[in-house]
Amino acid sequence: MVVGLPALALLIAGFWLAAQFIKPAPPDYLVFSSGGAGGSYQVYAERYRQVLAKNGVELRELPSAGSIENLKRLLDEDDDTEFALVQSGTANGVNTERLFSLGSLYYEPLWIFYRADADLDRLPQLKGRRIAIGPEGSGTRKLALELLEANGLDGKNSALLPLGGLQAVEALNSREVDAVFLVGSERSAAVWSLFYSENVRLMSLAHAEAYSRRFPHLARLTLPKGAIDLVRNIPSRDVMLVSPLATLVAHESAHPALIQLLLQAAQEVHGEAGIFQRPGEFPRAGQADFPLSPEAERFYKSGRPFLQRYMPFWAANLLDRMFVMLLPVIALLIPILRFAPPLYIWRIRSRIYRHYGELKFLEAEVEAHPDRHSRDEWMEKLDAIEEAVQRIPTPLAFSDMLYTMRLHVGLVRQTIQRRAPAVKA
Repeated sequence: MVVGLPALALLIAGFWLAAQFIKPAPPDYLVFSSGGAGGSYQVYAERYRQVLAKNGVELRELPSAGSIENLKRLLDEDDDTEFALVQSGTANGVNTERLFSLGSLYYEPLWIFYRADADLDRLPQLKGRRIAIGPEGSGTRKLALELLEANGLDGKNSALLPLGGLQAVEALNSREVDAVFLVGSERSAAVWSLFYSENVRLMSLAHAEAYSRRFPHLARLTLPKGAIDLVRNIPSRDVMLVSPLATLVAHESAHPALIQLLLQAAQEVHGEAGIFQRPGEFPRAGQADFPLSPEAERFYKSGRPFLQRYMPFWAANLLDRMFVMLLPVIALLIPILRFAPPLYIWRIRSRIYRHYGELKFLEAEVEAHPDRHSRDEWMEKLDAIEEAVQRIPTPLAFSDMLYTMRLHVGLVRQTIQRRAPAVKA
């Protein structure tokens, strides 16, 4: 008890201490804020869902107006949203201390489709027209207003309408608007449908390079001639575009294991080649608006966790958590196993050795002053020592020491019988 209980208490303390530095097991679902109907955010959210489902994790999607609404959800403490897609340049560094970037996923170009008799290549040429710039809460609207303002266009000299996605496409096809701003992948339903719409043109921005210099969150892209459809030669010429980057953003409360799993899904979905990217170019570390998550930084440096390369997600996560919990326990167990047995042996032996001291003192006294007590008095002292030795609780492994002690008691008894007088003088 004296040796075992402190050792057990030390192990329990180590286990408790390790538990303070590990999160609970990850939930079997995550809440993801995507985007509007027909947009690329919803397209990719569905692809993430399929990948996560293979690992037993459900993606619960919340459609939204776009990046601005996604940010509001992430920053709302009463909202359950943990992950969202956000357009670069949307946050502007405001209220982002609780959010982390998981990396840039793909280019999401700004597409400006319009109806006109001649080719347009500059935004001032849209002055006085009806322009769909995206709904409130969308990143499209924010970017459109930035560019229009830089070109002297606003609600006073043009009709800026809060339409986006498929609703904007329908309005352009029905001639209710003259131009639409769309931000997203060329694969999104809204953008793709306009490539094949009658009498609709895609604006090639003559000032694309200037925009990329003035707005650091924008990149200049070229859509090559025929890149969309070689048979129909869509587009019919090289088109200059500007593009923000789609960023995967996580709330600080998101479970590290879910972050790793979502990054693996993003790598599978976005790692392929595209019109604007090389194979393996995305996802990549990016922190223009938010600091890079520590889990994401490890992922981009080392890839998926070692155990997940060979085991299912749930099994790898379980073993990983067990390892973190047991590591300090093992670190304590090694010295305990090294020092506890010798300490236990010393305690058992010390019970017997203590009486050896008494026996040695008694024998020395008999040798020096045998006549100080009578033989019976000396024997009485010796019997007390022998009786105390017999009461010592001794494990079977140490019984030889007990019998050796009793043998030595017998030797001292012989000394008393030989040296001490029968009666005290």
